[in-house]
Amino acid sequence: MILNIPTRQLFSWDGFSGVQVVALPGDACFALNHGVYLTDAENRVCNIIYKGSKEKISLAALPDGKVPLVSGPVFFSRAVAEKLLQTHVTSPLDGCTYLGMDSGAPPLEISLFLDILVCLCSDLTEHEFINGERAGCSSSSGPQGAAVRSGRAVLWRTLRGANISMLYIPEGRYDYLTQSGREHVVRLTESGSETMILSHIQEVKCVSEGSRVINSVLEGDVRVSAGAVVQHCHLQGPVQVHSGCLLSGLDLTTSSCIQRLPLSSDIIVQGHRVMLGELKLTVYTAFGAHDHLEAHADDVTASFLNQKWSEFYSRTGIQPLDLWGPERTESCCLLDARLFPVFMPHSGPVGLEGVCWLLGGAGVRDSWKEAWRLSLRDIVILTDQQTELRWREELFFSVGRRRAVGALQGHTDLNLLPFFRAAALAGQQEALLQALDQVAANSSGDLGVAARCLACIADVLGCLAGEGKGGLRSGPAANPSWAPAFKLLEDGNLPAGVQELANQRKHWFSRPDLLVRAARHYEGAGQILLRKAVMSARQFVFIGRGEMPPMGEWQEVECPARLDLSGGWSDTPPIAFEHGGLVVNVAVKVDGKRPIGARVRRVPKPHLLLVSASGEPSCSFSTETLCEDLTDLEDYCQPHAPGALLKAVCVCSELVCVSSPVSLKEQLLQRWGGGLEIHSWSSLPHGSGLGTSSILAGAALAAVYRCTGRSFDTNSLIHDVLYLEQILTTGGGWQDQVGGLFGGVKLARSAAQLPLRVEVEQLSLPQHFQSVLQQHLLLVYTGKTRLARNLLQDVVRSWYACLPSIVQNAEQLVTNAEECAEACREGSLLRLGECMDTYWQQKKLMAPGCEPAAVRSMMNALQPLSLGQSLAGAGGGGFLFLLTREPQQKKPVTEILSNIQGIGSFSVHSVDLDMDGISVIQKSSEHPEQQQTT
Repeated sequence: MILNIPTRQLFSWDGFSGVQVVALPGDACFALNHGVYLTDAENRVCNIIYKGSKEKISLAALPDGKVPLVSGPVFFSRAVAEKLLQTHVTSPLDGCTYLGMDSGAPPLEISLFLDILVCLCSDLTEHEFINGERAGCSSSSGPQGAAVRSGRAVLWRTLRGANISMLYIPEGRYDYLTQSGREHVVRLTESGSETMILSHIQEVKCVSEGSRVINSVLEGDVRVSAGAVVQHCHLQGPVQVHSGCLLSGLDLTTSSCIQRLPLSSDIIVQGHRVMLGELKLTVYTAFGAHDHLEAHADDVTASFLNQKWSEFYSRTGIQPLDLWGPERTESCCLLDARLFPVFMPHSGPVGLEGVCWLLGGAGVRDSWKEAWRLSLRDIVILTDQQTELRWREELFFSVGRRRAVGALQGHTDLNLLPFFRAAALAGQQEALLQALDQVAANSSGDLGVAARCLACIADVLGCLAGEGKGGLRSGPAANPSWAPAFKLLEDGNLPAGVQELANQRKHWFSRPDLLVRAARHYEGAGQILLRKAVMSARQFVFIGRGEMPPMGEWQEVECPARLDLSGGWSDTPPIAFEHGGLVVNVAVKVDGKRPIGARVRRVPKPHLLLVSASGEPSCSFSTETLCEDLTDLEDYCQPHAPGALLKAVCVCSELVCVSSPVSLKEQLLQRWGGGLEIHSWSSLPHGSGLGTSSILAGAALAAVYRCTGRSFDTNSLIHDVLYLEQILTTGGGWQDQVGGLFGGVKLARSAAQLPLRVEVEQLSLPQHFQSVLQQHLLLVYTGKTRLARNLLQDVVRSWYACLPSIVQNAEQLVTNAEECAEACREGSLLRLGECMDTYWQQKKLMAPGCEPAAVRSMMNALQPLSLGQSLAGAGGGGFLFLLTREPQQKKPVTEILSNIQGIGSFSVHSVDLDMDGISVIQKSSEHPEQQQTT
């Protein structure tokens, strides 16, 4: 019996006493051969009816029309269990145990359900229980009648009075193994709603609804009709599986024969792995779904291949003597008929062709008679279970590999992690890794697929290391051993890079820590390909040529910060181009000022002077980097190198070419007539969550382009920053630069495709809503620098693994962003607040650990004042922004936060919507304090 209970089923043990039985729903006709519980209105069991009449069984019917079938689980309370244990040393019940039998007590059979549990049922009297004859248990009037009656009397005295109740599980079910082919097929086709279970099917449209394909590979035109089942098979079309048919255990070598089989409906064809002495063979059988295996051949109901035996004899010329031998006994049934050819003395094993002749196909009777043949009973006895299970396991992993390849190449969101874990546990990783290598190497035209393949290989290596072993998955990935493979990928030689990764991988299998380190390097390799995929956005950058401003004239730009109102994370590659991203954000001034800016001027000396300043003016600090040689720029791709962002700006804007044989000085003189001095600043704290680095990159690019006489539009800047962050190797999405370079409230989107293109729509707000919104928006600096490391890497890893919660959350992020945009168009603060709250919950699901305890305390305390709130950006610290119920709530917010113990320093800031976005401020070289905004 196979028992199926929903995992969400809850058992309550509060106040549990007596005995509780578990019942599952069944049809009254099915219950004729099984047991049912008869209960009262309070689910107390009154009686157990085993193989009862229709009338008796109908008494147990429940409101849903089903009857409660007796199933295996029975729960005894401690008190009843102790009483039951007492009986095992009490005669004659000691004969039920090996201790009693070893002590000389006569053996006695007692039924759990029909003796022990029936003893507790309220409908039975003592006389009925002790003396009654019940199907399925020892007779009270047979040879052991006295012992049976005595044993029941002991049970009555010991257990009677304990309560017995029933737990009915409407969604549960169970199946008994059956010798009826038809019952087996019907149960398979009616169980669950999924047609294809752990299978790989090339032509899905050929598999009809109402059929079942289980643990199988179907290649080509394999048509499976409704009501048919294919399990544990590898088939190559064209094959037609008619309704009511079951194909099981057939490997690829049988496909040509199956294509010739004269299959009709309701035929069962199976392959069995058997052991004949030292000989391992696959034996093939066929019979009809309506055949009764144990019906005597002379019985009117007996059949083979759904036709009467007499018709079969007439069609084939086979005689009963050929099937059952000279002595016809009670064993003259299908189960014992030696029908199925196994081995030809002169030519070896017989394949599926032997079954083909039985079905009416090609073949001759003499060949059939000459062959060694087995009956179904023989085959069951001789089945090599180890080989059979190994075949099914190998097929399972073959299916899994094909499904993995199909999911990767087809851009589906199938969660592959469970299969990776299974492959690692079963030692099937080598074939899986080779399959993933092949997909990655052949994906030069779709670097997104190649990147995901390498992430999948990292997951397989992590599974091989074992849960919680080998260290953290996130970590460094710059071991020199992997450098040759990384360089090949950087150079665009994907097949060679993938092969070199595989060559290096072989040396990292011996310990869990080595496997985890190898996984980190595969993720690093995947990040290289991901960056290259995102770099396709540069084709949407359009830079014009114009006249350069005079030497020494500053070109200065200022930018607002951005607040992400909804949709963040959906803009992050690969989510942005695999699922599609949608973000609503707003450009803001903090305390009335634009906090981010850059200025650039040309200077006569041919060098690059890079100055970065950060922090509030009263406590800011700056770093100065002087580049006089190309080697000074080579670390532009190392985010923590001094001046890395501004170096990347120099490379991205093509001020100079780092790989050129021409020196830095010569390039600067030839192109720009001298060097450049580049300054950038931000008055926001590090890790603010307001998009500082991306907006700063956009500001610096804009100032450089203006200083060198080049024109651009804001849309080009958006994509240019996306490209810059890839060469800087920080990655990240596109919403930060959209938020700070475009003014006002925007809805930005990217389609699920490469090249990655961002489209921005500035939302039209109702009259006065801008003023209302900024009166209700507040920023709170939490005083917490982001502590949660590797948020981006963790999110990308979860996305690549297609964890169902992450895939669903990405869809909901986009849906919520659409809701948020509509709330802004309507001017509804209430709806906007709800979207912000929803967004914060989505962020926490996307990146667990992004809500520090102190921030949680702040948000809980501010809840009564707010319509909605969220940490800005990825979370983990930085700024908290909230939409207050009432306008001008800076003072009340400050007072509430001041009364919270243990949150540390914080500050509250006003918010003004910036409708302009990036703004150019012209300054003269002589008087930089004189400025004009344009």
